[in-house]
Amino acid sequence: MGTGNIRRFQDLEAWKECYALALEIYGATNSFPGTEQFGIVNQMRRAAVSCTSNIAEGFSRTFAKDKARFYSIALASLTELQSQIELAAGLQYIDQSERAQLMKHTEHAYALIRGLVRSAQNFRSP
Repeated sequence: MGTGNIRRFQDLEAWKECYALALEIYGATNSFPGTEQFGIVNQMRRAAVSCTSNIAEGFSRTFAKDKARFYSIALASLTELQSQIELAAGLQYIDQSERAQLMKHTEHAYALIRGLVRSAQNFRSP
């Protein structure tokens, strides 16, 4: 995995995108009904945070298989978040414009994380 100027997980474009997405999710869920605080709000926030956390953990792993595993978990969390965004739109907690923006963000993050998975699979452990 050619790290170039990447010295820490915060330098990864995938992490930056997921971080920005997590902030958006926190903002979007602030207006959800209070009855959803321990329902979809909690689930969406946890999935968004899981993306950034698993990218960070994968970055710190020494072995290619471990890196790929954590990056794959980040992908799964992102897919979970996509499903939750659809549900939030169906429940009319977010409008179609916000849904479209969040989904666009998740699709971009998905592509970046897929790149990390591919890169990890080609990584030569020390």
